[in-house]
Amino acid sequence: MDFEAKILIIDDEEIVLDSCEMILAGRNYEIFTAPNGTVGLETLKNVHPDLIFVDLKMPGISGFDVLESIQSIDPNIVCIVITGFATVSSAIEAMKKGAYDFLPKPFTPDELRLITRRGVDRRKLVLETIALRREKEMLRENFAAIISHELKSPLSAVQQNLYTLIAEISPVLNEDQNRRLERMKTRISDLIAMIRTWHRVFTADLDSIQEQFKPTSIGSVINNVVESIEPHATRKDIKIVTSIHEPMNHVEGDEVTLSEAIINIGNNAVKFSHIGEEVFIDAKQDEKNIIIAIRDNGVGISEDTLPYIFDDFYSGQKGSQGERGSGVGLAICRRIIEIHGGKISVESKIGQGSTFKIMLPAITGNESQETNSKAQTKVIP
Repeated sequence: MDFEAKILIIDDEEIVLDSCEMILAGRNYEIFTAPNGTVGLETLKNVHPDLIFVDLKMPGISGFDVLESIQSIDPNIVCIVITGFATVSSAIEAMKKGAYDFLPKPFTPDELRLITRRGVDRRKLVLETIALRREKEMLRENFAAIISHELKSPLSAVQQNLYTLIAEISPVLNEDQNRRLERMKTRISDLIAMIRTWHRVFTADLDSIQEQFKPTSIGSVINNVVESIEPHATRKDIKIVTSIHEPMNHVEGDEVTLSEAIINIGNNAVKFSHIGEEVFIDAKQDEKNIIIAIRDNGVGISEDTLPYIFDDFYSGQKGSQGERGSGVGLAICRRIIEIHGGKISVESKIGQGSTFKIMLPAITGNESQETNSKAQTKVIP
């Protein structure tokens, strides 16, 4: 079915209203008219038009005031200014107040039909974008429910059985075996915490995440990252090279959440690197921020892909050995970093690798500094 647009024409000249109705008659439009701004705004609230023509020079409420009111009521309505006193300054002012286009008087029937069609096409695009955004939001919420139930439930069962197993066999295990079981227990707890975080992040429950914030060591976060991605790197004969430039202030945040965000980026760096290469993780502090850079020399990201990699459910090219992500990891990373008051960005070229940079606000004060004063470099073979 064709889109039937509602068009409202606000002008104090009766001949303009009549001529516009006649010119646009017979098309897939429903036309409404108003002789002044006051009546026009009342009509807007009753009929919810898609496109509004507004005369700038009217008695009572001016066209500029009408444009401002329309923006406050519904900024997605397409507005086109019509006036017999067209100047560059008035056009600029109208655009600033939300006008989409400008039609000077006198205008021909073809000019009115053309600009109307353009305005209606614009409105259709706006409505389609809103619908897609709503659909995406529903998909995001449904995904959050799925990961919360389908992943957390079996992991919780594994966790409970592991606790029971440890209690039963720990007396007969040696120290190294007990240590490995404790590490398994810790990682499962971290996974369950991560799933809860994903659920909160995707459902925009930001306050509950921020309630857990406390001064957090970036050095400790990076240690968690290296420990997590090292097995994947070892299988591909990739070296993890870390450089932590100290002293470095803490950040206000949640260690598990931040670790998981950076682990995801680190795993991607390994995934998209070729066998035998290196992945670099660098952390330093400027005057106000902690800057973490994760760099690889792998396959890189195409220029047309870069603007979308932090979007929900966007999955780009495959890794160096055909791996492909789920399309949610970097979207979650972005949200986690933003919840912590930070920013994430990426620079990349095909065949030359990628560098992800994370900026987090540092806690001010000497008491938040980590201990060593020299940069530490560590190579994980």
